[in-house]
Amino acid sequence: VQLQASGGGLVRAGGSLRLSCTASGRTFSSYQMGWFRQAPGKEREFVAAISPSGGVTCYVDSLKGRFTISRDNAKNTVYLQMNSLKPEDTAGYYCASAPGGSYLYSRYYEYEYWGQGTQVTVSS
Repeated sequence: VQLQASGGGLVRAGGSLRLSCTASGRTFSSYQMGWFRQAPGKEREFVAAISPSGGVTCYVDSLKGRFTISRDNAKNTVYLQMNSLKPEDTAGYYCASAPGGSYLYSRYYEYEYWGQGTQVTVSS
């Protein structure tokens, strides 16, 4: 599985961005997907995850209400809609995938495949 993330960029505080992550292969719909972020000098942080069907999602508590994860299995793509962005959201954002699972993963080591990351910079 290869993951290609895109959609990052420079945005002013209060603005929005939508990140996309497109996967290769024909088994995308059997994988749960996650988004993580990592700021310089900080550990990689869980952002959100979504079940293979898209019916179940989870978020880190601090981002609930501002970020929304979704997926389109017909397009092999997972999205992260980010609203009301703040300077502290500045980070590299990474998508990741893991086969199935009976619960959604929030730890980076639970994911098998990673995209290359897309940079989000929020100016004040």
